[in-house]
Amino acid sequence: MSERHLDRIRRAAKQVEADEVDALLVTPSADLLYLAAYDPPPLERLTCLVVRPGADPIMLVPELERPRALASPIGETIDIATWRDGEDPYAALTPLLPEAGRIAVTDSMWAVHLLGARRARADAEFVPGSNVLAKLRSIKDADELELLSRAARGADEAFRQLTDSRLEGLREEEVALLLGSLLTEAGHESVSFTIVGSGPNGASPHHEPGGRTIRAGDPVVLDFGGRIGGYCSDLSRTVCVGDPPRGFQEVYEVVREAQEAAFQAVQPGIAARDVDEVARAVIEGAGYGERFIHRTGHGIGLEEHEPPWIASDNDQSLEAGMTFSIEPGIYLDGRFGVRIEDIVSVTETGAQRLNRASRDLETVA
Repeated sequence: MSERHLDRIRRAAKQVEADEVDALLVTPSADLLYLAAYDPPPLERLTCLVVRPGADPIMLVPELERPRALASPIGETIDIATWRDGEDPYAALTPLLPEAGRIAVTDSMWAVHLLGARRARADAEFVPGSNVLAKLRSIKDADELELLSRAARGADEAFRQLTDSRLEGLREEEVALLLGSLLTEAGHESVSFTIVGSGPNGASPHHEPGGRTIRAGDPVVLDFGGRIGGYCSDLSRTVCVGDPPRGFQEVYEVVREAQEAAFQAVQPGIAARDVDEVARAVIEGAGYGERFIHRTGHGIGLEEHEPPWIASDNDQSLEAGMTFSIEPGIYLDGRFGVRIEDIVSVTETGAQRLNRASRDLETVA
């Protein structure tokens, strides 16, 4: 484990140098977990991995967390520096930083820590670390792809079991709890989110499940996910309780066609925005362009949302090993919503779906 993460840190150092950055600061986050296999909670006490070209990595931690840092997979293979409560952690950080130049910081660094680092090195330019880390994290290795595939299969199984359940008469919040239980039964170690939007609530893409009782004729948007081995699942399907309402099947078929067209467009070298455009063109051609109100997809890995963004403003070229969602949707205010989402991976010749759940319209009791 430690050698794998040391290799990631070495590659990060090379990318730092290639980007003409003098140091990369990584505080508790998915970035720190990815690089160092260390996952302390983000706190007011500063923990910071410092990656520098041509120098050994070093991690600064509070003295009281030194035993935990040493016990981590990377703990005995990199230097651990400490600071004590009552001391200025940024004074301890100062000698680890270049006196000037460019310093990249992880996107999730707390503002208080960024401001402290800027006081420590007032002559340095601070820049986003995502330019460095996204290039590494967006390309998944075989082990990461296996964990993402396991997570996707677990989400598929949870959906399969849900469609065998009776939804009519349940409240949205009850279905959300059921989904969480099914994810756990299907191997997920934690549940991250469960969106259940029934009837008109489905027109809100991030609807919070509430007390609305699901009735016959309701379309229900289900969007849910969790983690296996730290890696995320994220699946969306739209089902109908009994016979669908007027116009629903037409909208459903448009979304399904858009999702399939975007999937077929994925291949190495295509721009992310072009995949978004393929899905959008189908929906616009059917007259629902104004009701597709979000991007087509987002990257996924240690975080539910991470690069690459499958969006109209992203000209990044896709590469083999990238994983992301394809999730077009149509949302008709006061009536219903439809969204279909799979996680896919880019292969050497095209794309592969990690989710295998049926995309046919499911009618449930």
